[in-house]
Amino acid sequence: MAYVITEKCLGERYSTCAAVCPVDCIHPGEYQGQEFMVIDPEVCIDCGLCLPECPIGAIVESQDESPEWAAINAELAPEFNNNPPAPERPRNDPPRKPGNTIVNP
Repeated sequence: MAYVITEKCLGERYSTCAAVCPVDCIHPGEYQGQEFMVIDPEVCIDCGLCLPECPIGAIVESQDESPEWAAINAELAPEFNNNPPAPERPRNDPPRKPGNTIVNP
């Protein structure tokens, strides 16, 4: 079961998760006019390296934890797979969206 990037990433995109992914399954793109990242469920090997890398806790461990965003990740993955990598944003850069907080400094 693949990890899932949720709505907390929408408009944030730190990209630190993609830098540690050993199978290159995390890709950037635009969703609803905002920066976003997705995990390709066809490529994800469930290694868990991405989970502690997201400073705002936008990644969940299973599709069961967020079925709606799991479907969005799966739907967008083919389109996002061809995008160039996004630059990493410093982990200590404050979240842009109200309500998001740094949970993994």
